Amino acid sequence: MIRRLLAAPVLWVWLILPAAGLDAASINNAEFETAKPPAERKVNPLVIKVQVLLDRARFSPGEIDGKLGENAQKALKAFAEAKGLKPAPALTPEVWKALAGTSSDAVVIEYKISSDDIKGPFLEKLPARMEAMRDLKTVGYVSPREGLAEKFHMSEGLLEALNPGKKFDKAGEAVLVAAVAGNDAKLKAERIEVDKSRQTVKVFASSGELVAFFPATVGSKEKPTPSGTLKVVSADANPNYRYNPDYKFKGVRSKEAFTIKPGPNNPVGIYWIGLSAEGYGIHGTSNPSTVSKSESNGCVRLTNWDAGLLGKSVKKGTAVVFVEQPPASGKS
Repeated sequence: MIRRLLAAPVLWVWLILPAAGLDAASINNAEFETAKPPAERKVNPLVIKVQVLLDRARFSPGEIDGKLGENAQKALKAFAEAKGLKPAPALTPEVWKALAGTSSDAVVIEYKISSDDIKGPFLEKLPARMEAMRDLKTVGYVSPREGLAEKFHMSEGLLEALNPGKKFDKAGEAVLVAAVAGNDAKLKAERIEVDKSRQTVKVFASSGELVAFFPATVGSKEKPTPSGTLKVVSADANPNYRYNPDYKFKGVRSKEAFTIKPGPNNPVGIYWIGLSAEGYGIHGTSNPSTVSKSESNGCVRLTNWDAGLLGKSVKKGTAVVFVEQPPASGKS
């Protein structure tokens, strides 16, 4: 039950960690309280709960890490807007009530590591340069821990914090994970809106309802994303990555075209959604922690799990509208 709240224009989230530390009970039983804002770089049980609930509601906070960072704040704001509530990057009583009402299931659960989780093949090290990836048979994970973290939309740091001392390489071992939405769901995607300045992707149904939100990395100064409206021309799981030297990507020295084989650490991740402008698409990434925090080579980059959900939900001809918010006006 939500506790009695003090009146305030914007209320932040705070929860004191129990003496036992970070565990499933402290997260699943976390409730909204009012006080000072939590540190953005400190893991907070209530923030973990909020992030999992947002993920289930298809308002992605990006990587679930227990921190009220930029992507979690973006997701909270989008969720509030979709529910007709006053948008704010902080958690308000009204938004918490609506979010908590979306699901009453535990947000952290026990999971037994399967043989598939540990079978690999795993890379000893992910090459830093694209040219070094072209001879790999597959661009897989570097460890079972990385694969499990991505499977449950988590940062490796949070996975480790919930399971101190575990190596994640033994089938049958029980570990605590985020109870995120299943991977078999699809969205009623009629139109996609890419906000170039806010670094976000919104998905709308034919009714105009906002049915999903994703934080994104959108273009760069050297290779900006296009403007106007494009259309989806393809949607491919586990794609090859084909480098065209005409793109002249920063950090790539090869003057010859080459192909990188599929895998979650492929430069475009596990899904490629091709758009009706040559060389542009929406895709996954090998590094989910960088989404909306670093530049892309002109495309729209999502976490692998968000790209997978969107890729399964679009069809040829789905409209992708690129918008850019005007800068805030000020007095001269």
